[in-house]
Amino acid sequence: MVKNIIIIDDNKIDLFVSQKIIEKYDSEINVRTFNSATSALNYLKICPLKHNSETIVMPDVILLDINMPQIDGFQFIEEYKALNLPKAKDVKIIMLTSSLYLEDIQRAEKEAYCSGYIDKPLTKEKIEKLVKKHSSSRGSRGVQPFSFVPVLF
Repeated sequence: MVKNIIIIDDNKIDLFVSQKIIEKYDSEINVRTFNSATSALNYLKICPLKHNSETIVMPDVILLDINMPQIDGFQFIEEYKALNLPKAKDVKIIMLTSSLYLEDIQRAEKEAYCSGYIDKPLTKEKIEKLVKKHSSSRGSRGVQPFSFVPVLF
């Protein structure tokens, strides 16, 4: 079951809209937003230290923008892997981006830690399919094979 989602996006409007879409879809999902990859990585570093906390928890899903300053989505994944977090492979990382560059899609497909790709804007239908797909895959080993979560509606 998807209960905790992190959204990482440098665009504050996209962050706000995505958060509201998820909350409208299911108010029980805890959404945490970060407008930089660095702040999200810092949060993820402390998650294992707070294993009894109700507010600091590892996400089930990370919605990750590709094009961000300082650390882009792919660099974030490399730094995330380097953290060697317990159960890191259980977290589904989905690229949420306005980039329709074939190179980005192909690179995401090859990335073992990337579980999918959604184009912006996030919609209720897209989040519903994402949650259903990844709720049914919980408990399986490691990262799910790359697949496109519905792109155009």
